[in-house]
Order: sequence, then structure tokens, then C-alpha cells
Amino acid sequence: MGRWEPDTPGRLAKAALDLYRERGYEQTTVAEIAGRAGLTERTFFRHYADKREVLFAGSALLQEAFVAAVTGAPASAGPMRAVAAGLDAAAKLFTGRREFARERHAVITANSDLLERELIKLATLSAAVLAALRDRGVPEPAATVTAEAGVAVFKAGFERWVAAEESRDLPELIRDTLDTLGAVVADGS
Repeated sequence: MGRWEPDTPGRLAKAALDLYRERGYEQTTVAEIAGRAGLTERTFFRHYADKREVLFAGSALLQEAFVAAVTGAPASAGPMRAVAAGLDAAAKLFTGRREFARERHAVITANSDLLERELIKLATLSAAVLAALRDRGVPEPAATVTAEAGVAVFKAGFERWVAAEESRDLPELIRDTLDTLGAVVADGS
């Protein structure tokens, strides 16, 4: 092993993503990821439970930022405005990470097990946003509908953002997607 270098989790994530793109997710081993990053398998397992979790390590941070913004929205903000604050906070986490996000998205959509894990991540995010809305006193079914709509807006905006031809930033696309939802609901059709 070479001399110590900072950002071990980031190095492992980059090595994993590079190998997943080159060889495929299924064909890549933890040993290969660690070796590519110049680290040991033991070091890998200090940071990630398995090779799948390299792609989902940011889920907790995303959820924390989203929920904190919903919780911290002004008391006068309605449910959708509170969720919009959460969407803004979540989108800001991706600043400067578009290429990594594009590559990660391509790997995930090419593998059904990873796609299933991504959907679980989104369902967990929705449940956390729902809990935050309920804590704000939002009644049912408004709390559930708003939480699910907010996560759908995030997912749709994110998928637009990682598209090869897209150049706008994620916060702008999230706001645009939220406006689209508002227009569809206002239209009533």
C-alpha cells in the first residue's frame, strides 16, 4: 500500500464506479475495488457494508438535509412549501457532482438489484418526509400525498438532470418539476 491519502470513502466510491462501468456491477469484487483505490478489503469494510452500498452511501445525508429543511420551514408554510424547502436543500447537495451522478445512475438502471435498492431508498425518504410533515401537524391524507409528491418531484427532476443532453442545474430542474406538478394539479385534468 502507498502512503495515506485523504477521502478514503470518496476514493472507494470512484474506484467502484469506474469498475462497475468497465466490468459491470456483478463482475466486480470488493477486492478489486479496494485494490483500484490503493486500499485493503478491510478498509473497504470499515466504510461500506458491501459493494452495493458504495452507490447509496449518500442516502442518509440526502434524507437528513431534506427532512431538516421540511422541519425548519416557517410555521406559516403549507405542506407543499415545506416540502419545496426540502427539495431545495436536497438539490444543493449535488452541486458539482453531476458527472458522478450520471455514471451512478447508469450503473443503477442497468442492474435490477440496484434499481430495487434505489426504489427502497426513495420509499425510505418518503417515509421520513411524511413523518416530518406529520410532526408539523399536517393531517392525512394531505401528509402522505405531499410526501409522495415531493419525492416524485425529486426523482423526476434528478432523472432530467442526469440526462446527457441536460445542462441546467438540479435546483432549477427541481423547481421546474415542482411548477409542472402545480400546473397539472391546478388544471384538474
